[in-house]
Amino acid sequence: MQSEYELAGIETIARGVALSDGRLLLCRAKGSATSYLPGGHIEFGETGREALVREVREELGVAAKAGRFLGVVENSFMQHGRPHAEINLVYELAFDEPLGEPRSVEDWISFEWCELSRLGEAGLLPEAFRRLGTDPGARFEP
Repeated sequence: MQSEYELAGIETIARGVALSDGRLLLCRAKGSATSYLPGGHIEFGETGREALVREVREELGVAAKAGRFLGVVENSFMQHGRPHAEINLVYELAFDEPLGEPRSVEDWISFEWCELSRLGEAGLLPEAFRRLGTDPGARFEP
């Protein structure tokens, strides 16, 4: 059965930019060549900040704070042979305690710290996020 997100073809996602010592926290589905910023779907009745904090708690098992709104990144692509789109609300992301080496609570994804200078090699999607490698203070606006 398809989820409501798949039926709509458009997803609204909260993403976090977590920086530490010139590195950016990335997430990837195990075995995938592409990565993305931590976060996930915004559920009905949730704010973007609430969704980001919830997703981090569910996926990393740690407490976090969603900070300053950095902007919006629209993305369209093919998924399972069909057009798909997402709207990413992007926030600063900070952890209540130092994260160290991130360990996923969920078995289908992994987290890693990536040097900003190597974002081009990390397969980071959407590509607009790769600007963080040249401008860590980048704002993403329509």
